[in-house]
Amino acid sequence: MAGHLTGRKVAVLAADGVEQVELTAPWQVLKEARADVTLISLKAGRIQGVIHDEKADTFDVDTTVDEVSPRDFDALVLPGGLRNTEALRANEAAVQFVRGFMEADKPVAAICHAPRLLVEAGAVEGRTLTSHPELADEIRDAGGSWVDKQASVDQKLLTSRKQEDLPAFCGNLITLLSSAIDERRLDKMVEQSFPASDPLPGPISLP
Repeated sequence: MAGHLTGRKVAVLAADGVEQVELTAPWQVLKEARADVTLISLKAGRIQGVIHDEKADTFDVDTTVDEVSPRDFDALVLPGGLRNTEALRANEAAVQFVRGFMEADKPVAAICHAPRLLVEAGAVEGRTLTSHPELADEIRDAGGSWVDKQASVDQKLLTSRKQEDLPAFCGNLITLLSSAIDERRLDKMVEQSFPASDPLPGPISLP
């Protein structure tokens, strides 16, 4: 896995109340794959992680959501935690940030309560995803299809139900990002081989 995502920029969006292992486990596998990972939050400083409802560790914020754009990153990871998700969905800049990744068709991975941000961003209609079971009706009401499985991959959207699903979530995350990056590299090679500025061939006269 080492070197798989070298130089690729991954945004992790989280706030106080983030479920700690849902932040640290994806972060670790991304770092092992040599991705450049950035922790983004609503305010500068540190955010409070939790283990269920109990305070755990704190984490240094790299930048705030109003200082960055989806254009700055190759993918987005959304850890869960009810308090974390509620804070993010109430912040318009955070919702716009999530919406921007979905509209740009960049990989997005969300676990547990985090798919609620996708609902808030108006990004689940016509998509198949999973989440904490509490969100099933919300997702259906927003036009999505909810499935009860460890990990659901719908195009470039990865979702999982809970922290027990983290092995499947993290494995699919690396696969998804690797595939999306290979796809972009291929697109770039095609653009270089056939630049848009090349003149089109003129009309051919048939005998």
